[in-house]
Amino acid sequence: MDISVENVTQIWKSRNGSKVTALDQFSHQFKSGQFSCILGPSGCGKSTLAQIVGGIEKATTGTVSIGAADNPAVTSIGGPSVMVWQSQNLFPWRTVIDNVAYGLEMAGVSRAERYERARVLIASVGLKGFESHFPSQLSGGMRQRVALARALILDRPILLMDEPFGALDAQTKIVMQEELLRIFDETHKTVIFVTHSIDEAILLGDEVIVMTARPGRIKEVLPVNLPRPRSVEMIGTPEFGALFDHAFHLIRDEVTKAMAEQNAAAGAKL
Repeated sequence: MDISVENVTQIWKSRNGSKVTALDQFSHQFKSGQFSCILGPSGCGKSTLAQIVGGIEKATTGTVSIGAADNPAVTSIGGPSVMVWQSQNLFPWRTVIDNVAYGLEMAGVSRAERYERARVLIASVGLKGFESHFPSQLSGGMRQRVALARALILDRPILLMDEPFGALDAQTKIVMQEELLRIFDETHKTVIFVTHSIDEAILLGDEVIVMTARPGRIKEVLPVNLPRPRSVEMIGTPEFGALFDHAFHLIRDEVTKAMAEQNAAAGAKL
C-alpha cells in the first residue's frame, strides 16, 4: 500500500513557549511492498514522522495519504498501519498468548480463533512453548518477538517500526534483524523503519532516507540494490561497504551539527 507524504511540517511548543521545528517540508512517496529506513541524528524528526504516518500525531501542516493515487485515504489511528516501538509496551499481567491476541480481542474475535491465530504467529517468531509465560519471565529479545507478533496478528499492510531493536544487545539484535528480513520476504508489507544504525538501515532497507539535523529534511534518498533474501553475512561484502561509506559521509556532518546544537542549548541553561 503506497504512502504519500506531502510537505509535512511539525512544530512543537517548548516549555518556555518557544517553537521548535522537528520536521520541515518533508515529502516522499513510500512505495507499496518496499522496506524504507529513516536514518538521521537524534532530534531530526524520525520518530515524529512515523507517528504522523500512523495517525498517532497530527502534522502542523502537510498531508499523509495512503492507498492508490486515485483513491487515497487520510491516515488515522486504527487504519491500515500498526506500530512497533523500542519499548515493547507489553501488558505485564497478560501471558504471551494473551498479549499477542490482544488486538483481535479488542476487535471482537472469538477466543478460539484469536488463540489459534496467535499460536501460529508465536511459533513463527520462535516462541513456541512460551505461550503461558509472562513478560517478566522473558529476555529482552523474546519480549520484542512478542511485540512483533502482536503487531503482525492484525495483518495490516503497513508496518511502522520506531527503533524496535535499539535496546537489544548486539547478538540479539542480529537475530531479530534476520527474523524481520524473513517476515518481510514472506509478507511484502510496506515498512517504515526508524534507526540510528547505518548497518541496520542498509541491511534491512530497499532505500535509506538520510535526514538532516533538526529541522528534519531529506538530505538524500539512498537506493539499496542488494539482492534478497539478505543475511548479516552481506555486511562484509564490498557492495555493502560502499553503501556504508556513502551513508556515513552523508550522516556524519548532520550528527556533528546536532551535537553542536545540543551543546549550545545545554550551555545556554548554565
